[in-house]
Amino acid sequence: MPEQSNDYRVVVFGAGGVGKSSLVLRFVKGTFRESYIPTIEDTYRQVISCNKNICTLQITDTTGSHQFPAMQRLSISKGHAFILVYSITSRQSIDELRPIYDVIQEVKGKELDNIPIMLVGNKCDEENNREVHNQYGKSNAEAWKCNFMETSAKNNVNVKELFQELLNMEKNRNMSLELNGKGKGKGKGAKKIKEKCHLM
Repeated sequence: MPEQSNDYRVVVFGAGGVGKSSLVLRFVKGTFRESYIPTIEDTYRQVISCNKNICTLQITDTTGSHQFPAMQRLSISKGHAFILVYSITSRQSIDELRPIYDVIQEVKGKELDNIPIMLVGNKCDEENNREVHNQYGKSNAEAWKCNFMETSAKNNVNVKELFQELLNMEKNRNMSLELNGKGKGKGKGAKKIKEKCHLM
């Protein structure tokens, strides 16, 4: 059973240009790149704490196009958790997530209730170009029974919190980004940042 493996596989989906790679690179390497380079599929690994042991968080950054449906289904079938990313500056980008969610629902079936999914509105630093109101993001998340957060890969807002929240949603394992109990910057501070991003 893959559930017993030391890998925890998170798959990141979203339309092209919404900042999937930027979020992943900001989280894994702490870097941000201004230029947009389309992704076919990249996998990044990060060591995390899992049931007080060490395991590998494996993040698959998928293509933003719909050219590879077989690849998409394979990523979904292997995934333990999902991040669905849209840009707050593009209403179309959140609407494009609906068919992806439908495929996740179809592939995972009854397991879906126990699978962590985060809906993420990225680019919250571009408030002046906002097309997707915060409430629209929240209502989509409620309809899909997933958690919701707004992030900025560029300004490093809620990036670490996003991955920690996803791990907190996992019911079968106790997971944390922190190793050796170095749990700084959690709690109220993280929530404040979240609100700041929402209410700009």
